[in-house]
Amino acid sequence: MYSEIVMDHFTNPRNTGVIENADGVGEVGNPQCGDMMTFYIKVKDDTLVDVKFQTFGCVAAIAVSSMVSEMAKGKNLEEAKKINNKQVAEVLGGLPPNKLHCSNLGAEALTLAIRNYQDKQAGAAAAPTPGKQEGEKHS
Repeated sequence: MYSEIVMDHFTNPRNTGVIENADGVGEVGNPQCGDMMTFYIKVKDDTLVDVKFQTFGCVAAIAVSSMVSEMAKGKNLEEAKKINNKQVAEVLGGLPPNKLHCSNLGAEALTLAIRNYQDKQAGAAAAPTPGKQEGEKHS
């Protein structure tokens, strides 16, 4: 039913856990099957230097989360955002048709974490420094 790759990532998931003070967090869930995924990312110089996840779900959901974290780590943000469900399923050696939605969840959670990071960066760039008025000069 599942490929050896899926079973390996299920029984030995990579990159599990939480990144304290993560630069971005993305969470998705599918109420129909009960799968929940949360991705945490650490970014340096526009590159994903660390990716971790917490997943509550089936064999496929855990394997997908593990594989997506492996695929994303070391990629720049634009490359990582291009990871899609079809690629994930292919790299895992295929998923049963009724489990393909899990590959969507993994790619979506990663994209949401990246978007969260980018939104924070845009907000930080737009916000004035606390304690200073715009245009105020300090010596």
